[in-house]
Amino acid sequence: MSPSSAEGTTVPVLSFRVKKEFQNFSLECEATVEDGVTALFGPSGSGKTTLLNCIAGTVSPEEGRIEAMGKVLFSSSVGTRVPPERRRFGYVSQDAALFPHMDVWGNITYGYNLTPKKDRQLDPGQLIELFQLGPLSTRNVTTLSGGERQRVGLARALATSPKLLLLDEPIAALDWVLRGVILRYLKRIRSELGTPMLYVSHSISEVMALADSTIVLSEGKRLAHGPTSRVLVDPTLSRVAELATLENLFDAEVSSVQVDDGLAELRVGDATLLASDVFAEPGDKVMISIRAGDVILSLDISSRTSARNAIKTVIEEIHPLGQRVLVYTDIGERLAVEITPGSLRELGLHVGQQVYAIIKTNSIMIMEPTQPRPGPGL
Repeated sequence: MSPSSAEGTTVPVLSFRVKKEFQNFSLECEATVEDGVTALFGPSGSGKTTLLNCIAGTVSPEEGRIEAMGKVLFSSSVGTRVPPERRRFGYVSQDAALFPHMDVWGNITYGYNLTPKKDRQLDPGQLIELFQLGPLSTRNVTTLSGGERQRVGLARALATSPKLLLLDEPIAALDWVLRGVILRYLKRIRSELGTPMLYVSHSISEVMALADSTIVLSEGKRLAHGPTSRVLVDPTLSRVAELATLENLFDAEVSSVQVDDGLAELRVGDATLLASDVFAEPGDKVMISIRAGDVILSLDISSRTSARNAIKTVIEEIHPLGQRVLVYTDIGERLAVEITPGSLRELGLHVGQQVYAIIKTNSIMIMEPTQPRPGPGL
């Protein structure tokens, strides 16, 4: 959480103004980051990782100032440069960069043992439990799967009780199913540990699912910064994001499994959804994906339809974006729906209106293993 100053005002988690020059690229960006998860979003080559490394201290800007929790880490004007190991940040990259000569427990406790006792807030055992690493604790990390390595990498970074967790596209190298698994753990970090995160991603769906606020970068410049739901409908975003790929990524709890027709009841927010291919037990949590373009909005429910999910919901926001319209509805979670301008006119949709969100069972994709895996788990 953000500390308070002597006057009682909240000190930002992070504030920065950096300028970094390369031969064919220039990064120039400034922003203030508060508690929660802040995404650095943009296409490849936009400067996201360079900015993250400037904040981490592994890259030095030519000009600027970086301040975390009220402490100056870098200032070109007075010559301050706090080395990376003294910035109290955790860092997780795409490949996790684990110590190959150590087992899982050794990797997690390495940074913990180097952390002064007065700064230790998270116990390695607590992290082993959070990331479900108990059965893997004595395994050499070279034998782990990609998803297991990222879980260990997250636990190792958090074991130092960092003031800020820096994440450089931590799930970009994973397959679609493992993305869902790791994203669920990231959401647990946010809800259970409250560790502030700066999350680099080029996936608009991941950003919408995880980030409280978003900084949009393009060609080394900041295009937008603000609450994620607002930034995602900023007209400038169409320059750097493909909104047609937008997915709703939700944590869902399995309520029951109907063996006869192979369907399962999932609880998402205030809604109950029927989905197929759910290899889980009642009480289990799974990550699900629903494409915004696969949801149909209706003013009423037809009794003659093959769709098994018709959820009563209320329209919160409507945003025309060229040839598509993004509608946010409330199902206890924010559900994004993509419709056409013609549908908006014909249905006469407006904010505050009650409608039904209709979703086919096969439009709910389960981002978890589709069947029990032999050998080690995720």
